[in-house]
Amino acid sequence: MPYTPIIGTLGYVWNRKTDEVLMVHRIARADDQSLGKWNGLGGKLVADEDVATGMIRELTEEASIVVDAMRLRATISWPGFGPDGEDWLGFLFVIDSWSGVVPNRNDEGTLHWIARPRLLAACSEDFPVAAAAELPMWEGDRYFVPLLFDDDARVVHGVMPYADGRPTSWYYTRL
Repeated sequence: MPYTPIIGTLGYVWNRKTDEVLMVHRIARADDQSLGKWNGLGGKLVADEDVATGMIRELTEEASIVVDAMRLRATISWPGFGPDGEDWLGFLFVIDSWSGVVPNRNDEGTLHWIARPRLLAACSEDFPVAAAAELPMWEGDRYFVPLLFDDDARVVHGVMPYADGRPTSWYYTRL
C-alpha cells in the first residue's frame, strides 16, 4: 500500500542573542488536536508549494515574520499521528534569521519566547513532572527537539509511529 501522508512543516525560530525559541501555546481552538500543548510553528503544505516556501508562508501567517535564513534539521514520518489515524510527514526547520515583530497571539494561541535551556530541559526524562507540566508538549517531541538544537549539522531522518495519540516507537538516522 502506498504511503500517502499529509505533508507539513514545523519551525523553531531561535533568537541566538537571547537563547530563546518562539513557541505557540495552542489554546485558541477547542477542536485543536494540540489543545493545551506548546509547539513550534508550521502547518500543512498547499498544493503549489515546496517545503521551504510552505515553512516561510506559515511563519509569515503565524508570527508575522519574514525569514532570512533557515536550516532543514529533520524529516520525520509520523504514521497514525492525525486525529483519525492519518499519517504525517514533517519537515522541521530551525530559523536563524528573520525580520518583523512577533505578535502576542495568532489563530492557534499565544506566542512566547521560551528559554532554549528550559525547552530542552522539558524534553529530558529527568525533568521534574511538575515543571514539565508548565510546558506540556507532544510526548514524542522530547525525542526529536533536542536533536534540532545539537551541534551535529547532519539532518535527522526519523520515524515515530503513533497510536491513540502516543508514540509507539522512535528511530532515526543522520546523514
